[in-house]
Amino acid sequence: MSPKGYGAKLPTKQLAILAVARFAEPLALTSVFPYLPEMIKSFGIPENNVARWAGLVGSTFSISQSLFAVPWGRLSDKIGRKPTILMGLVSTMICFIIWGTASSLAMALTVRFIMGAGNGNVGIIRTMVAEMVPQKEFQPRAFSLMPLVWSIGSVFGPSFGGFFARPAEQYPGLFGDSWLFNKYPFLLPNLMACLFFFISVVVAILFLHETLETKRHEKDWGLKLGEKISQPFHKKPHYHHERHHRPSFVDAEASAPLLPSSGAVPKTRKSDAPPTVREIFTRQVTVNIVAYTFLALHSVAFDQVLPVFLNYPRQVPNEHNTHLPFHFSGGWGLGSNSIGSILTAYGLACGVIQFFLFPPLCSRFGALACFKAGTVLFPAVYVLLPYTALVQDARLRSAALMVLLLVKGFAVIVSFPCITILLTNSAPSVRILGTLNGFATTFSGLGRAIGPTVTGATFSWGVKRGYVIPAWWFLAAVAALQAIPAWMIVEGDGLVREEDTDDEEEEAVLDGDESTGDEPARRGVVAGGDAVRHYALGPEPEEADEDEDAEMPPLVRVNSRAS
Repeated sequence: MSPKGYGAKLPTKQLAILAVARFAEPLALTSVFPYLPEMIKSFGIPENNVARWAGLVGSTFSISQSLFAVPWGRLSDKIGRKPTILMGLVSTMICFIIWGTASSLAMALTVRFIMGAGNGNVGIIRTMVAEMVPQKEFQPRAFSLMPLVWSIGSVFGPSFGGFFARPAEQYPGLFGDSWLFNKYPFLLPNLMACLFFFISVVVAILFLHETLETKRHEKDWGLKLGEKISQPFHKKPHYHHERHHRPSFVDAEASAPLLPSSGAVPKTRKSDAPPTVREIFTRQVTVNIVAYTFLALHSVAFDQVLPVFLNYPRQVPNEHNTHLPFHFSGGWGLGSNSIGSILTAYGLACGVIQFFLFPPLCSRFGALACFKAGTVLFPAVYVLLPYTALVQDARLRSAALMVLLLVKGFAVIVSFPCITILLTNSAPSVRILGTLNGFATTFSGLGRAIGPTVTGATFSWGVKRGYVIPAWWFLAAVAALQAIPAWMIVEGDGLVREEDTDDEEEEAVLDGDESTGDEPARRGVVAGGDAVRHYALGPEPEEADEDEDAEMPPLVRVNSRAS
């Protein structure tokens, strides 16, 4: 039976390993949100200025991350994806321990800056997923995995932050006599998060495969150790084939993910030249990055200002302090424990949406339609959310908040993976994906820096004057602006392999592909897809002789209209 009969499959094992390696970061980053307002106040900052400084603390991380995203991306293009991810994980783990001991605002800002500068994993992991899964039909499931990991991490992260901050006060029977946790009340959740960083590092070293084509065949002692450790837990079947074979992710996933093996890389290739700015910033790439920047700006600013709003003291409405619909102030008056519970429930709901709703919706309606739907929902949520503070009944107030959070969760869960898919498919070649995602991380990092800073300052400015809505309506305005680039995006055809015509015809003969000669206009894309399928499938065995592997050209985006 020909490979065509099988069809390619997702590299589920490697995606799962990448997800485990990624898990610690969202867990640690979201664990900060519940206790950040109290941490800022512990530095001696007045109540009315907490939002402004909380926004600056959050934006400091994003600014440094955006400044160093492109260098990290270029480094990953040079030394490989795996080592750069490991460096980022170790750096972040160390910074979180120091963050838990911060005793001043200056120290907190410095640690957050170093933390952002030392980790470029967001763009690199996105590049690895794109290299693992070039087939467009599999991208909704593959690109939804990392946001799903974020959602799961955001379930446990706020729990750590809310339940284990100030342990000497919350659990005096266990930690009341602890000198360490009395002096550093916010250290415990960070120590617990570091355990997950350690697990992520170990799993990545032992089991994560390199996806950069020029580095995939270099010796990896971590993988060899991982194979020895896992060998007793599985028995490899033996097969005999007449033809030489290539490694496959379909059954074994023991080789490069959905990318062909190349026994020897030529010393000089045109594709090895660094991509130019003109190659990277095509019109569609630019539009996608602008939309991504707006999305990052308002969604991350929301995550920063929501705990501040929930922590801000309640205000009983009366004729002096409340003049609807605009003049009113006050928040929910909750502590870190209650805020952690709300954010945990929110993260759990996002995980359910991510796993059960997003893949079928995106497969049916497409990434662009889903992204536009999310874009429409954000402004309504931001406009309505501050009015929940006016609801006097606690149950009704909580119900109103959860409904709005569910809508916002649906919008953000749909939007982020969709814009990632759209951005990936707008790339002219897989060769530039590392650099492209570095630039995308840079610009989105600027959005993440501007959003919390402006929103926090606006929140503080507003509550001093008796208005709580300015910050929220600023977010609504930014979300509305996102619609402009969103409606300019044209969904790309995806990344496929570009081969010489002679090679395609030869593969078509070997595979018995009858479609190549019948429809030449479209078969530039289809034949490339068949070639991907042929090389991705290979035969059944888990092991292959790398010396027999043939060289494959780089992935490129092929526009079917121009074929």
